[in-house]
Amino acid sequence: MMKNIATMTPRGLAVAAIAVLASATLAAHHSFAMYDQSITYVFTGVVERLNPDGAHMQIAFVPLNEKRDALVRDAEGKPATWLVEMGGSAAMAREGITVGSFERGTVFSVGLTPLRNGQRGGARVDGLFQCPKGKPPAAGKHCDSVDGATPHGEGKLAVATATWKP
Repeated sequence: MMKNIATMTPRGLAVAAIAVLASATLAAHHSFAMYDQSITYVFTGVVERLNPDGAHMQIAFVPLNEKRDALVRDAEGKPATWLVEMGGSAAMAREGITVGSFERGTVFSVGLTPLRNGQRGGARVDGLFQCPKGKPPAAGKHCDSVDGATPHGEGKLAVATATWKP
């Protein structure tokens, strides 16, 4: 094998390198078939933790109730934690979404298409808005309505097509 690489032309080496990189990139990503793209939920929630994975950054969060004064809880009384999956950490950092800017307790609004299997998770759609510290949105509103909110990514906040109920 080494003899073959040693005798390859620069163009051949470049083609081989591109093929290896492309196959590694494709193997690291998955289909979005696991998400029900006919449904869009819009949540305003509080960050529990951020997973800065290279392939897909994830934010674990607990939705706020409609009054925006308490966390949503499940039937057992535990916080109803959701997970939103986004692009890779480098791409998200370019949008201002980092471990430092989305600390535990940060209030933000995001649209997502939910997992088909019913688990509390989904893929981000459209914009994401971060509320200013200590300024949650008014009842029934999202962070995009708060003066001083920080938009992340392009576009407006998604429009909900359904409402999730715990």
